[in-house]
Amino acid sequence: MKRYLDNCCFNRPFDDQLQRRIRRESEAKLKVQEAIRSGLFELIWSYMLDYENNKNPFRERRDRIGKWRMYASEDIQEDEGIYETAVMVNRHGIKKLDSLHIACAIGAAADYFVTTDDGILGKKAMLIHEIRITDPVEFVQEVSL
Repeated sequence: MKRYLDNCCFNRPFDDQLQRRIRRESEAKLKVQEAIRSGLFELIWSYMLDYENNKNPFRERRDRIGKWRMYASEDIQEDEGIYETAVMVNRHGIKKLDSLHIACAIGAAADYFVTTDDGILGKKAMLIHEIRITDPVEFVQEVSL
């Protein structure tokens, strides 16, 4: 099963863990990463993850997240098909950069797009049904990790 974790998801463990929701999402995200590391799931990487991660002002975070690229079974690069899909996703009110992430996941035929972004999660019912959009906690429950 292919998984695409967006940049919000990768950064979740660096957020304020005193908030219950953030702590639960962080714990779930770490379980997902362990399943990827052990080969249970495939990780999809993309040029958008590189782009956003390289903008991270915190070098340690940037380096730790960037190392996950080596676990990716696919690295999606920008092309016309990705752009066209992103335009379609953007029409549903999803921000442009988020639309590009989702388009990369769809282009890789990912089964799941895992995010902690409320803007995406709030509109997931309107989005393309080719991919399951979920948060890390819901995902871990669905796949019984």
